[in-house]
Amino acid sequence: MAGFPVTLVGVGNMGGGMAQRLASLGWAPSVHDLDPAKVDALVPFGTLAPVDIAQAASKSIATIVCVVDAAQTRDVLFGPEGLAHHLPAGHVVLLCPTIAPQDVESIAALLGQQGVLTLDAPLSGGPVRAREGSMSLMVAGPDAAWAACETLLTALSSQVFRISDRVGDGARTKLVNNLLAGINLVGAAEALALADRLGLDAGRTLEVIAQSSGQSWIGSDRMRRAIAGDLAPRAHMTLLAKDTRLALDAAREAGFTGPLGGAASAVFAQAVRAGLAGMDDASLLDFLKR
Repeated sequence: MAGFPVTLVGVGNMGGGMAQRLASLGWAPSVHDLDPAKVDALVPFGTLAPVDIAQAASKSIATIVCVVDAAQTRDVLFGPEGLAHHLPAGHVVLLCPTIAPQDVESIAALLGQQGVLTLDAPLSGGPVRAREGSMSLMVAGPDAAWAACETLLTALSSQVFRISDRVGDGARTKLVNNLLAGINLVGAAEALALADRLGLDAGRTLEVIAQSSGQSWIGSDRMRRAIAGDLAPRAHMTLLAKDTRLALDAAREAGFTGPLGGAASAVFAQAVRAGLAGMDDASLLDFLKR
């Protein structure tokens, strides 16, 4: 199911999974990352590693940006070696990082000045689901951009949600999702820390929770790894610290205050200050035990 030329910038956990997914379907995406080792590791899967990523992007139909935050996104597109001014009119940029809706809107406006289209396309599900093509893609943007990239989106995932034609609504949806993910993860870690204090077997307790009313996907996934001592970084603590903070910013902008989001965000912030920034967020269990 080979498709059209695609460029992918940022091949960490999620971007790397997406690159492998496309390569497995014969798309042969051109990939780029500040860490050359990540690019080299993907070549055996069938990706391309062009020396000049700007030239590759200029010949692509779409560029997927899968970096960490708004600052990195702006640097990729508009920095000293930015791609934006190389992109032809009609090219589509897919913005996959979790960033503030206002940042998505302003980036899309700048790209639009040269006729480049934007799809606001944050994702969720982790690197395994990115490789398998089952992650969630929350897509917002104009009909022309959607039509140009529909085959790419369906190649990337079987779970593509068309949110609206308004750039920024993908980001808003992702922030709502990640606020709940943060709340669920803090809740799961708190419950397992309590189970430990009560003298219960953590693994057996998690088995019960996973089949009962306390179950959440992120809670089961992260606590299972925490109990096994598998804390190799897949989703760094800083990510949900950032995402829950952005969600609270969006809530304040909308005039909404809830009872749980702020508390969960504060726990991630405390964990980061305690030196766990580069740790997997499953380490929240040990943090709360202490």
